[in-house]
Amino acid sequence: MKVAYYSPLPPERSGIADYSALLLPALARRIEVAVARRGSRRAPRGADLALYHVGNDPEHHWWIVEALRKRPGVVVLHDFVLHHLVAGMTLGRNEGNGYLDAMQREAGAVGRMLAHGVIDGLLPPVWEHRAHEFPLTGEVLPFASGVIVHSRYAERRVREHGYAGPVWRIPHPAWPAPADLPAADLPSGRFVIGAFGHLNRAKRLPQLLEAFALVRERVPEALLLLVGPLAPGLEPELPEGAIHHGYVDEQRLWSLLAAADVSVSLRWPTMGETSGVVVRALSLGKPLVVSDVGWFADLPDELAVKVPVGGAEVEVLADTLAGLARDPARRQAMGTAAHALAEGEHELERVAEAYTAALEEAAGGEALRDAVTAEVAAAAAETGLRPGGEGLGEIAERLREVGGGR
Repeated sequence: MKVAYYSPLPPERSGIADYSALLLPALARRIEVAVARRGSRRAPRGADLALYHVGNDPEHHWWIVEALRKRPGVVVLHDFVLHHLVAGMTLGRNEGNGYLDAMQREAGAVGRMLAHGVIDGLLPPVWEHRAHEFPLTGEVLPFASGVIVHSRYAERRVREHGYAGPVWRIPHPAWPAPADLPAADLPSGRFVIGAFGHLNRAKRLPQLLEAFALVRERVPEALLLLVGPLAPGLEPELPEGAIHHGYVDEQRLWSLLAAADVSVSLRWPTMGETSGVVVRALSLGKPLVVSDVGWFADLPDELAVKVPVGGAEVEVLADTLAGLARDPARRQAMGTAAHALAEGEHELERVAEAYTAALEEAAGGEALRDAVTAEVAAAAAETGLRPGGEGLGEIAERLREVGGGR
């Protein structure tokens, strides 16, 4: 099997580029992969099917969506909400009618009128605060012969959006933690709270800063480490004990992550994403504090404290961080569970095997799925397994992990 592979790649500053740089070598050990060149009008020759990595950033994904619309294939949906992508591919090119049509397909006459208000300058841009209400995922799903997602949340949203094709839930692969990292050059003797990635209001930065000020009253040695570029127009006043680094290279990112005692990753609204930096934190065995939404809510309680959005969010976040600062044994237990998850379902070779199974199933189509299902059902009946039984449930879960085609 030969697969045409569409994705941003390094040196592009994209989490999905880093994802593909990790996954591609493992995938190429199993199947033949032809990487499509960015912006190329010609698809790789001789491919049996195409795999398209789609995220919410128009800068990195416009050419991938254009290729998908010419040749349907399997879509890896890194974000469920694609409003920013669609707006960039329409309004960003002065194609207002394309945005009007997309909003109408998403929400009928109300969506079209809302889009008119945005275009005419009468209403604020939808993508600033309401993108999650109008995800525009329907601009991609009709061209997908199958969809790969990373979470139960994204899988559920894809089905709720009316997609009836095959969906494979495959965990985000984990990077192996580098050995012999250089020192992070942070003040010694501090309890380091790390927040990593692009810093914007959706990452709950104002709430985190407010909570950290409360933490400092109880834990004077606490230090807040913010790593990542600030969103345009966001220039927060950092409280005492907070440090900000902008964009850092891969090695520096790992060093700073390793220096953190706790990794905080907050979201609202969620775009249905899976966080690559959180997966890195798992590899390093870091305790997590996350928002109780989307993929983050699916993380095991043994390794992640989940903070509700809104209401008493600031107080709960401050209490959680102060409590972890005083409880190194709990942090150790959470870190051990985090590392085990990275080496388990997020392990790279396991993920690559699941990708291969999904792609083989997509290439084989319904005939393969029906044949495998029939053989498994017959074998289960011969061994005395019955619907609803514990043994059959375990088999079903293992089959889901590796795909019916394997």
